[in-house]
Amino acid sequence: MQNSAQTKKIFLETHNIKNLNTGFGQFNFNLAKALSNETEFINEHEVILNCDNDRVRKELGESLSYNTYLPITRYSFFRIKKNFSLWHSVNQNTKIEPATNNIPYLLTIHDVNFLEEETGSKLEFTINQFKNKIKRSNAIVYISEFAKTSTHEHFNIPNIPEYVIYNGNNLNNYSKHSETICTGFIPDKPFIFSIGQVVEKKNFHTLIEMLRFLNDVQLVIAGEMKSQYAETLKEKVKQYGLENRVFLLGTISESDKIYYYKNCLALGFPSLREGFGLPVLEAMTFGKPVFLSNKTSLPEIGGQNSFYWDNFDPEYMATIFNEGITQFNENKEMYISAYKQHAQKFTWENAAKEYMTVYKSILNN
Repeated sequence: MQNSAQTKKIFLETHNIKNLNTGFGQFNFNLAKALSNETEFINEHEVILNCDNDRVRKELGESLSYNTYLPITRYSFFRIKKNFSLWHSVNQNTKIEPATNNIPYLLTIHDVNFLEEETGSKLEFTINQFKNKIKRSNAIVYISEFAKTSTHEHFNIPNIPEYVIYNGNNLNNYSKHSETICTGFIPDKPFIFSIGQVVEKKNFHTLIEMLRFLNDVQLVIAGEMKSQYAETLKEKVKQYGLENRVFLLGTISESDKIYYYKNCLALGFPSLREGFGLPVLEAMTFGKPVFLSNKTSLPEIGGQNSFYWDNFDPEYMATIFNEGITQFNENKEMYISAYKQHAQKFTWENAAKEYMTVYKSILNN
């Protein structure tokens, strides 16, 4: 990294990086890590993160620079007055902004799920904040074609450059590990695995209901179990007497997650709203069949070899699952090869290179 006055300073508003158990946190971290490995670009530009996580700083190394901005800087009077060459708002929910509109501004849009998930004054605030970000942007990146299409359906986008840059698959390199140790619960029968934030849009309860129509199959769901929806899942397990077949694990370690991917019968992911859908690619990394809803971005990310639910009637879902598993087993080598090849297309290295191209385009203009 150069220290001359001519070095162009690119600021990434990455405050979400402090919590790596969230999707935004993982996005921030993996993009920053991939950028840190681009030596030629780093030598010509100073890449600065908003990061107050010492463990993350240590892991990302000294090729990047770090600032820590307090929450108070989200308010107009206290906004950042430094003169960066480019400001990248890496998530559409970031609240910290530059004080001036003169700084070139890049916005990454992951989804517009807030239109369905928020109401009242909170929704109005989020919409206004989102519109202001779009208005000040010199370019916009979307994480999927679906994210781009849905944004255009609801918001007026100015005549500025737009790009689709897919997320990377965090587990591409883990598939080479021959052995993974699980320190948590180990199922004693074939099991369907699912993982994600335990909220209504993930639609996990449909998997529990489907299990009533499947024989000798267990269900493992991982994700923080502190929401009201988590209580709903627990109630359904009890209602159907599935305590010995459905296991709600809560937050799990990375190594346990890999164990479940490597050893599961299949991934079940009936989510209603996804800007991307990373678990799809993570399961494919290990050649596992994936069963998905046909909603939002999932057909785009899942591709032609995934199995899709058109509705969530539990008996219908079980039929699609049984037919899919049979089809997978009859063409196992083909499916495993296709899944692994598909997963390998999505890398953070590629994403970083595409972002660098966008950065240069904005800086040069």
